[in-house]
Amino acid sequence: MPVYKAVILIAGPQKGTRFRPLSLDVPKPLFPVAGLPIVQHHVEACSKVSDIREILILGFYPAADMASFVQDMNREYKVSTRYLQEYLPLGTAGGLHHFRDQIRAGSPDAFIVMNGDVCAEFPLKEMLEFHAGKEGAVATILGTEATRQQSVNYGCVVEDKVSHAVLHYVEKPSSYISCTINCGVYVFSHHIFPMLAGVFGKKQGLAGQAGDEAIWLEKDVLGPLAGTESAFLYQTTNWWSQIKTAGSAIYANRHYLALYRRQAEARLACGGPDSPTIMGDVFIHATAEVHPTAVLGPNVSVGRGVRIGAGARVRESILLGNSTVGEHSLVIYSVIGWSSSVGAWARVEGTPDDPNPNKPFAKIENSALFNVSGQLNPSITILGSNVVVPGEVIILNSIVLPHKELGGSYKNQIIL
Repeated sequence: MPVYKAVILIAGPQKGTRFRPLSLDVPKPLFPVAGLPIVQHHVEACSKVSDIREILILGFYPAADMASFVQDMNREYKVSTRYLQEYLPLGTAGGLHHFRDQIRAGSPDAFIVMNGDVCAEFPLKEMLEFHAGKEGAVATILGTEATRQQSVNYGCVVEDKVSHAVLHYVEKPSSYISCTINCGVYVFSHHIFPMLAGVFGKKQGLAGQAGDEAIWLEKDVLGPLAGTESAFLYQTTNWWSQIKTAGSAIYANRHYLALYRRQAEARLACGGPDSPTIMGDVFIHATAEVHPTAVLGPNVSVGRGVRIGAGARVRESILLGNSTVGEHSLVIYSVIGWSSSVGAWARVEGTPDDPNPNKPFAKIENSALFNVSGQLNPSITILGSNVVVPGEVIILNSIVLPHKELGGSYKNQIIL
């Protein structure tokens, strides 16, 4: 039987600034989407591939920030999971070079690399089988289709339609190259390591001394591999998106809740005589208190210790731990921060750029994941932690930083 490993790249606190204010209280990879930390969805996908024997999480967050999460993953999924802390930001490929001995330990046949800021129905088993079937394959790239206009915001791949060999790769081209884009998920063989060493040595030689040690898969590796008959494209029709901004967490939440419906339905809330009205896919933490007259869904995640009052209406939103939604209030297309409160009869609303919000997300084409500028950045309302929204006010399309007590209504503002 083949032996594989998985590597998840989560960067560090100097990245993810577009995810603020949500990343002010928790490392972005640990932000809960559909009730689970973002990176746990990656770990869970890897754990479903029986031939993956170890999962390595690479980043430059302090090890203490990740210790509890790693312990939880080892208990829950029975796959050895470790966090390896980079001594400085090394880029998407620099960590692979720096921790090459840990990745190669045990002589895996190949290893998966996953960017921590993507979410998808990851076709990992299929990618590994595809990679194994390509003689001389050094890399397999997961790709999907975008529109011509959207594609220039991503890495663009030109493939041989017969062999699926990558003929050309350009990261965020200045003009149209291809509608096939890089999803940030890869399979590599051990032959990638001499190439990484060469790139590292060349960079050090150009610097004349130990200097920039960052290596980028997108700029330093995939481009040179294109056209060598050693890089291949595995194209998926599964849903895929990135989590770059706080707003894009709403779309990711919808994705994963839909995936629960097909693969882990027990995680979703069910209505009942003494339960709130549930519409569509809803996750409610076991410790949350929701009044039976509240109406939740579709696409709502309710975190630990949340309290939702009588007659409240919540849809397309994430309610983070220990937050409170008052009686007869409305929360729609919003993220309510940890320990924040929304007063009675208040309205907290966003108006995202969603071409068809009523279409089941499992069937939405990839083009629906992007706005007209090609960015996954819906216009939603975000309350940071410990924000107090008084009763009978409207907060529309606004971002509120932590520890604010609002005095009235706001529209299209960033409240510092």
